[in-house]
Amino acid sequence: MPVVNSLVPSRFLTLIAHLVIVITIFWSRENNVLACLPLTYTKEQYSSRDTEMIVALSVTLGLFAVELVGFLSGVSMFNNAQSLLSIAAHASAAVALLFFLLEQWACSIYWWIFTFCSALPACIEIILFIAVFGLKKKPL
Repeated sequence: MPVVNSLVPSRFLTLIAHLVIVITIFWSRENNVLACLPLTYTKEQYSSRDTEMIVALSVTLGLFAVELVGFLSGVSMFNNAQSLLSIAAHASAAVALLFFLLEQWACSIYWWIFTFCSALPACIEIILFIAVFGLKKKPL
């Protein structure tokens, strides 16, 4: 199988791996929320951090929907540059989020992972989607 043809399944698998880890963090976010708080905290502080995690994870799930729509519609399925970026971003996110989940990193680290590993590929996917459907251009 040529390298170009192996990008499609690799991209799909890394995207799904990242999605599964985000859903796992969503279900078990209590430990990560507690890791973001000082040793003595109030209910308001816990509620605030829990809301922050819910918002961050929900936005991440929304960006997954954007990427999956673009990928499964064929807009970027065979775009090598987008595939390589997506594979690198989602594989990195899968590893980083496993450490985030297991080592109970601080909540602020999630925003860095979110920015570089979820928002960046989704923004490029949106740009490709606009170029294909809005400007009626062929995908690269």
